[in-house]
Amino acid sequence: MPLALLALAIGAFGIGTTEFVIMGLLPDVAADFHVSIPTAGFLVTGYALGVVLGAPLMTILGTKVTRKRMLMLLMGLFIVGNVVSALAPVFGVMLAGRVIASLAHGAFFGIGSVVAAGLVAPEKKAGAIAMMFTGLTVANVVGVPLGTFIGQNLGWRVTFFVVAGLGVLGLLGVAKLVPEQPKPHGVRIRHELAAFRNVQVLLAMAMTVLGFGGVFAAITYITPMMTETAGYATSSVTWLLVLFGLGMVGGNLLGGRFADRHLMPMLYVSLGALAVVLALFTLTAHNKIAAAVTIALIGALGFATVPPLQKRVLDQAAGAPTLASAVNIGAFNLGNALSAWLGGIVIAAGFGYTAPNWVGAVLAGAALVLAVLSGALERRTVSHGRLVSAHVPEPDAGADAGSGSDESVAAAAVSTDR
Repeated sequence: MPLALLALAIGAFGIGTTEFVIMGLLPDVAADFHVSIPTAGFLVTGYALGVVLGAPLMTILGTKVTRKRMLMLLMGLFIVGNVVSALAPVFGVMLAGRVIASLAHGAFFGIGSVVAAGLVAPEKKAGAIAMMFTGLTVANVVGVPLGTFIGQNLGWRVTFFVVAGLGVLGLLGVAKLVPEQPKPHGVRIRHELAAFRNVQVLLAMAMTVLGFGGVFAAITYITPMMTETAGYATSSVTWLLVLFGLGMVGGNLLGGRFADRHLMPMLYVSLGALAVVLALFTLTAHNKIAAAVTIALIGALGFATVPPLQKRVLDQAAGAPTLASAVNIGAFNLGNALSAWLGGIVIAAGFGYTAPNWVGAVLAGAALVLAVLSGALERRTVSHGRLVSAHVPEPDAGADAGSGSDESVAAAAVSTDR
């Protein structure tokens, strides 16, 4: 794998850390600004919405510059946002800093996925994407616990200065290691938007929302579930989240490896297993050991879907992949917000702290249904293309070279369908 992927992984590590570390620092931030915990929660919601909106916006703005330069600009925006958060005198400024940092999130992963895939041979694209996303998964194992520890002992502002420093490392890495790629010729916004007319692109994004949403339906409420149901102490939640992060790292690398060989079967297996494990979590959550194992499995199975889903979007939006790739990153965050909301509804309705697991199982099962539908549509399209090709008459022996144009068109159609 090219060394340039390390620079992308460092940027992903910083972004992943700033996204999730705030959850462990909410009480400290709320106390410092004299706001309630629910009000401080807007720092999480605001970031997620910023990712959803910023992904297409920043990608569209980036069509006028090279991808390397855009990645550098995005890391600069990320640094500014975290410095603003660290220096914020009032809560509103802190929220603005979070939103500024979030604007870089979706576009960085979206453009970074395209760059990573372009650095390697076609049969290694998913592995390259997984390598970049390793930075995000490792952030949940190292960055988030360490950032939380720093924030709780040295002050939450120090954490955001440290995260800004990670952004500086990512910026320098991109500048030094990522090769300069010429700006794609003929790229127009209308051209990029045309990818969203492809039903397979839309199905892949819907799978992203539902599949990853299934993961966060359970993980969002992991603290009350583990303390009230499994009987863990509050202090144990940190290492349980580390287990979740370790599962994410393993699942991400596994998903990248097998997606390059058998993309759709990988999705079928990971989404199906995820739905089953989430359903079983309603039972295993009552036992400490079983709960810990289940949490690691949820992380592994959830992130095993990330490289294949991201590659699926890139493949189906071939020719205009940048915007679709970035919007798919926003779809992950949309799934997070949707599942957290649904999980809160079932808890508020009195179904207990394990009820979000059933919500997650249903969401993952729905994603599996869409995956099967997507695969069936693809096979039908390929079969139809072969049928059309088989009925194209052979050119006469004495025909000139131009007489084979219809056959060439049919063959091209089959190739495109595949």
